[in-house]
Amino acid sequence: MADPTPDHLMRQLRWPLRLTLVGLWAERLSRAFWPFWTILLAILAAFSFRFQDSAPIEAIWIVVVLAGIGLLWTAVNGLRAFRRPKLAEAMARLDSALPGRPLAALTDAQAVGGDDPASRAVWAAHLARMAERARQAKPVAPNLRLAERDPFALRYVALTAFVIALAFGSVLRVAEVAALAPGARGNVAAGPTWEGWAQPPAYTGKPALYLPDQKGDRLTLPAGTKISVRLYGEVGDLTLSETVSARTDVPAASDPAQDFEVNQSGRVEISGPGGRVFQIVAQPDMAPTVAPEGEIGREGDGRFKQGYKAQDDYGITGGSVTVALDMAALDRRYGLATEPEPIEPVVLDLPLPVTGNRADFTETLVDDLSQSILANMPVTMTFEVSDASGRRGEAAPIQVVMPGKRFFDPLAAALIEMRRDLMWNRSNAPRAVEILKAIQNEPQDLIRSQRAYLKLRVLTREMEAQQVSLTPEQRDEFVQQLWDLALLIEEGSLDSARARLERAQDQLNEAIRNGASKEEIDRLMQEMREALNDYMRQLAQQAENNPDSQQSQDMQGMQMTGNQLQEMLDQLQKLMEEGKTAEAQELMEMLQQLMQNMQVTQGQGQGQGGPGGQAMRDMQDALRDQQGLADDTFRDLQDGQEGQQEGQQDGQQEGQQPGEGTLSERQRELSDRLGELGQGQLPGDGTEKGEEGRRELDRAGRAMEEAERALREGDLAGALDRQAEAMEALREGMRDFGEAMAEAQRQDGSGTEGDRMGSLDPNSQRDPLGREPGDSARIGSDRNMLQGPDVYRRAQDLLDEIRRRSGEMSRPDDERDYLKRLLDLF
Repeated sequence: MADPTPDHLMRQLRWPLRLTLVGLWAERLSRAFWPFWTILLAILAAFSFRFQDSAPIEAIWIVVVLAGIGLLWTAVNGLRAFRRPKLAEAMARLDSALPGRPLAALTDAQAVGGDDPASRAVWAAHLARMAERARQAKPVAPNLRLAERDPFALRYVALTAFVIALAFGSVLRVAEVAALAPGARGNVAAGPTWEGWAQPPAYTGKPALYLPDQKGDRLTLPAGTKISVRLYGEVGDLTLSETVSARTDVPAASDPAQDFEVNQSGRVEISGPGGRVFQIVAQPDMAPTVAPEGEIGREGDGRFKQGYKAQDDYGITGGSVTVALDMAALDRRYGLATEPEPIEPVVLDLPLPVTGNRADFTETLVDDLSQSILANMPVTMTFEVSDASGRRGEAAPIQVVMPGKRFFDPLAAALIEMRRDLMWNRSNAPRAVEILKAIQNEPQDLIRSQRAYLKLRVLTREMEAQQVSLTPEQRDEFVQQLWDLALLIEEGSLDSARARLERAQDQLNEAIRNGASKEEIDRLMQEMREALNDYMRQLAQQAENNPDSQQSQDMQGMQMTGNQLQEMLDQLQKLMEEGKTAEAQELMEMLQQLMQNMQVTQGQGQGQGGPGGQAMRDMQDALRDQQGLADDTFRDLQDGQEGQQEGQQDGQQEGQQPGEGTLSERQRELSDRLGELGQGQLPGDGTEKGEEGRRELDRAGRAMEEAERALREGDLAGALDRQAEAMEALREGMRDFGEAMAEAQRQDGSGTEGDRMGSLDPNSQRDPLGREPGDSARIGSDRNMLQGPDVYRRAQDLLDEIRRRSGEMSRPDDERDYLKRLLDLF
């Protein structure tokens, strides 16, 4: 039988076969001995990082013995598990990686048909094809995965530690372990010798020093450095004396192992053959220092920021600032006139650099104490830092006014002041109640939000009931409610672009009057620009929705008004940037007057003659009745009737007209009316706004049902909350239905006169100067007020008429104020 594996084929397979065999060796060695080299690398890494310098000699020997046992055990198990790979196994693995196992086929012999030439030809072709496949053989990679044998990846942990030891440690230190052996000391034939190490504290980051290798005899070491000295040879041949530790329990000078710390400058002397003397200079750990930098600043959302600079010889590890009330600088008036209850200082953690050097850095503390009693009060800030050794550094206290959230709405600012008085002392509760009652005397002048008004009424009633025996827990609850209510008034949801513009005007005016910072002025100016743009955009959209109205015809005038207002805002900002506060305040008052004169008449009868108009009128009636019911509910709450059950009342409620039912019955009747209204024809069927209006109507119905339940149970405070929610939902629903009706009219081309803006009757709406108000949101008349030959006499007559009317006490206060402002201008 001919040889099926020619020599030239074997020469081609030589390197793939050898490399596959090497892979088999690596695979079986790693599987058999991975525990052995894991333990070995871990021990080498530990001793490379000077484990023998910091651990007691007993612990070192325990580790060495355990490591030796572990190495021996893993080596024996590895030898038992290891099986030497053979060339045939490498051939089989290489063959299995080829399609059709050609190497095995080349070693086969033809079993039948050897005498048939055709069969021999077929067999030869088969061998040739297999030989061609064999020539494509490549080395097979070994399978070195050990995850199933090492589920915790201990081999990688040991390997990583060893690599780090090679980079940052010293493998040569491993040989020092041999010097710790008992026989090593007796093997010193040339005489006694010694070794010593100086290990600075870890927080210094300085490396250890091997004393025999030091060139000079003067060493500067950080205080707290640990010195370890080992004396080898006969006891008494070498002795050690030192004056750096200041220790009282001094061991024998000939003790072979001596450890002590450097606490003061002095000397370390090793007497005897080969001894040395070291002059040690102890470098004390300096206390860290900290100092505030710059002035305290205020962020727009009420947060404050204060810079500080800290230094230390090795690094800052922590810091804090203590904020305490500065009673000496406090203006003790109004609610602060009483003695305060204990006010604990606020301690804030100082921010530290996440990366980089902490020995010398500058950082900025940013925090928010708006809800603390310390907000907007004079305080002292004391900065303190500490280092790793526990030493502390403190800066001299600085006196500042702690910034807090600014409330520009007068009512919100008043609530915050009442909140501060309650936190100052609970005895201020009666005074706070009286002020809150005074605020509610004319609520239409201060409160725009119906929900805020009702919440304020309920809160005032609750505070009045508990003002005598107010506990700290109740005080904290009222304080939180006042904060939430102030936020609702200052930043709460506004119902219209007009309301947003008015709020922006009020906030900017208060900021200018109170001398706010440039950042706050810029932010409020931007808010007012956005509110003005939104307002003008809505006016333009209403004019577009009613193309046949007078409003659409006067769009050009409205656009000019918008441009003029923007110019006034630019001039206002320029005055503020130049520091002309008085001129800016005058211009702001003029701007407010102009905006007050720019009226937008949105008739309640808009489109109410068409489909859904009756539903809109019914919703208006329901809203009005719900408002009256809420007023009666609050009146009962004030009269102390919240504990009575509605089912027990057979008479009439106080303040009701004869023939009316109880509060719960009236609320149920109103809820039924709203339910019938929701089942009828409503505006905007099938439109997005119409569906939103229906959802708001459903929400109002649910709120009315909950209010009725609360009234039956005598929970008048809870009923007021639900009634406020019902009124809010009714308003939102009416707004959505109104937009749906306007959209339908625009599509039908049937605009009405109800949306005219500024379309006031010129015959009945003249100002005291006889001027006609402009249409379409324009300010003033387009006509020249002074016409005719004697313009000067006419001007004098007008001025006299203004003086006469301003002195008539029977005229309304608003008109007299307006006339006085005209006199100031002229």
